[in-house]
Amino acid sequence: QVLLVESGGGLVQAGGSLRLSCVASGRTFSMYTMGWFRQAPGKEREFVAVIGWRGSSTNYADSVNGRFTISRDNAKNTVHLQMNSLKPEDTAVYYCAGTTLYSSTQSTDFHFWGQGTQVTVSS
Repeated sequence: QVLLVESGGGLVQAGGSLRLSCVASGRTFSMYTMGWFRQAPGKEREFVAVIGWRGSSTNYADSVNGRFTISRDNAKNTVHLQMNSLKPEDTAVYYCAGTTLYSSTQSTDFHFWGQGTQVTVSS
């Protein structure tokens, strides 16, 4: 069992930046592909970014590509999501998740989930 705890959410003006962090328990963190998803009110959960277990393979949703950067530090059991040039449409609860698959953008492929952290971008 892997427990994930997100932090770093908050309220920011459009154009601003936030850095989300997700800390994982357990000694097998480096074995998992890690992803970030988000869910806005009244909408389905959607893929944001994913990073492979080595950290060299990344993939982004088109809506955040070029603005968001996912990274990981296996020594600290941590994955980050640097979010720049934020827009009001980025407002959502952001979730960290892990999977044993090589890579995926589908939430149903992820086995472990954090509780989420709220990101609100004002216009």
